[in-house]
Amino acid sequence: MLECNFIEVYTKFKLDFYSKVFSHFETREASLTAVETFCTEVIHALRNPTINEFARFVRISLPNAAHKIQNLIKKGYVIKSRSEHDKREFTLSVTEKYFTYYDISISYLREVVRRMDERFSQEEIAQFSRTLEIISTELMPEIALKDSPDDIAGSLLNYISPK
Repeated sequence: MLECNFIEVYTKFKLDFYSKVFSHFETREASLTAVETFCTEVIHALRNPTINEFARFVRISLPNAAHKIQNLIKKGYVIKSRSEHDKREFTLSVTEKYFTYYDISISYLREVVRRMDERFSQEEIAQFSRTLEIISTELMPEIALKDSPDDIAGSLLNYISPK
């Protein structure tokens, strides 16, 4: 039952995102392909990875990764900066243009959270939040993020205006 419910919620978030992305393809300048969308999301989630870290994570060759990154730079969704730690390496980060695009995917999540605030008590919300934190930090060790969930959410909220 839990697995089915989890799959259903996850699927609904994905479907909302996909429908919004496709509805914006014809009106958006320099539209991202599906693969480019995934690449920008990975770069954002990995928190300023190097090109090598990105390539390793998505399991593609370095030349293939460099090509994808170059396309994202040309479209204005990613910037490449010299690493502070190793001047021979470059780190990747997403631009404000990406966050405008990313707002498409986060808007439905915000709506669901708003509805949760109306439907559940503060204690239920706090317990659910603790459960999600445990899932993220303890039950998903294969996907390690450089920042804590609070840092990631905070940096995202700095770019996205509240609805």
